[in-house]
Amino acid sequence: MIARLRGKRVSRMGERLVLDVGGVGYLVNATPTAHRLAERGGEVSLETYLHVREDALQLYGFAEPAERELFEHLLAVSGVGPKVALAIVSGSPPADLRRAIALEDTARFEAIPGIGKKTAQRVVLELKEKLGSVASHTETGHVGARDALVELGYTPVEAERALAKVDAELPIEEQVRLALREAA
Repeated sequence: MIARLRGKRVSRMGERLVLDVGGVGYLVNATPTAHRLAERGGEVSLETYLHVREDALQLYGFAEPAERELFEHLLAVSGVGPKVALAIVSGSPPADLRRAIALEDTARFEAIPGIGKKTAQRVVLELKEKLGSVASHTETGHVGARDALVELGYTPVEAERALAKVDAELPIEEQVRLALREAA
């Protein structure tokens, strides 16, 4: 598995970029955030996922580990392949997508080109509990507050719902206080 590449962007072809790593050009299907990172010039480091099929090896690139982690979870959903998973991850920050899953916001996924109602429902249904229990240390926002609410007896989904209207930039203690007030 190729988990990370560091090199210079040589060219861009639509959603793909060529990253020169030690004289070897890797063709990477990348998220918009990875493209912005690569466009800054100089050496760039991308988190990657190697998708293996009978007839091809395809690299997918991400600006941060949280994007790659969500991409991998999406691949486990029935009917979601790498192109659809990349489209989903490219649409919003990972924390927003996790929140949409926890809140069962299928409309957010239906708005993404190539995703219909049934696929959106499968994404929410199959990932709701799995992502609710995953506390990624690379993610910012409500993670610490969500963990605190879970320790207080809330399910991960209930904690996400209570935190949905709370500003993620606030200190964790304040987020928990406001979420408890919201849940009451």
